[in-house]
Amino acid sequence: MTTLLDPTDERVPVERTITPRPSTIKGNVAFLDISKPRGNVLIDRLEERMAERLPEVTFNRYAKPTFTKPAPEELRQQIQEANDFVVEALAD
Repeated sequence: MTTLLDPTDERVPVERTITPRPSTIKGNVAFLDISKPRGNVLIDRLEERMAERLPEVTFNRYAKPTFTKPAPEELRQQIQEANDFVVEALAD
């Protein structure tokens, strides 16, 4: 079992398991910009590289309103309903 560290609260550790990873990427991939400076630049480059390797995949872009809080429930639902994978990017 892999141990995941959650930086949100060390006083109350949360037990989590890693979701099994598929062997291929297909369908829709969401890029979530957490709204830190230059995060969009990182996502631009990731999308370019992934599109070269995965031309059959559809890429969708999303952005959190602020990096200081979790994504709103409505945004999370929208991403979950429309995508098969999520890439979350932060940068400074």
